[in-house]
Amino acid sequence: MKQVPSCEFFPIQAVRTNILGSYNVITSAIEHKVDCVVCLSTDKAVYPINAMGMSKALMEKMMVAKASAHEGSSTIFCGTRYGNVMGSRGSVIPFFISQILSGSAITVTDPNMTRFMMSINDALDLVVYAFQHGNPGDIFVQKAPAATIETLANALKRLFDANNDIRIIGTRHGEKLYETLLTREEMAKAEDMGEYYRISSDVRDLNYSCYFTVGDEKVSGQVDYNSHNTHRLDEIELIELLMKLDFVRDAMETGKINL
Repeated sequence: MKQVPSCEFFPIQAVRTNILGSYNVITSAIEHKVDCVVCLSTDKAVYPINAMGMSKALMEKMMVAKASAHEGSSTIFCGTRYGNVMGSRGSVIPFFISQILSGSAITVTDPNMTRFMMSINDALDLVVYAFQHGNPGDIFVQKAPAATIETLANALKRLFDANNDIRIIGTRHGEKLYETLLTREEMAKAEDMGEYYRISSDVRDLNYSCYFTVGDEKVSGQVDYNSHNTHRLDEIELIELLMKLDFVRDAMETGKINL
């Protein structure tokens, strides 16, 4: 059997998992009258630039469409969006710690790149909140602080009392300068829930002729909600946040990084 190159396989797998897989779960939930389904999305679905983000964006659209098509159903479909979850698979924090512990240079793509800083507990709380408060087609986003990658590297160096060099390697393919959780169009209609934003589903039809005479000036004055314009953590604040993570404390005590 001919082996499929990974670069060709990944977009197919993204479609199968994020779109078709979610569709199957939602369809089964309707059939079995499940109370609520919370679909987990990502900042990468906002202005997507790669297969993962595009498939997540389509998953969101499919979830909203299903919620609209089955209005009055006993099953509620809603969603959440995450930014960077510290310590999750693919998180740069364990990677930086492993470089520090090995005495290697810390490889930073762009020191000015920013990322939201959410703990795994924050991510779980967001899902629970969506489950408890979601209306059909809603998407929930947590308000979260952010930090530059340079601040993160320096905070970890201070935590581990390390003197590793920081080496700038440049932005990688498919990587964004900052994470966006809400577009300006979504911000114009977002409901402030205190620690969260709720974006209600857009149930307008596609009769664009209506919008030659009716518009919304509020959108023009809005900006995205992203990791560049949220609260920016300094080193001390970030160290306090990092110290709440079990794997960081364990690495400081044992000199090993285990997740």
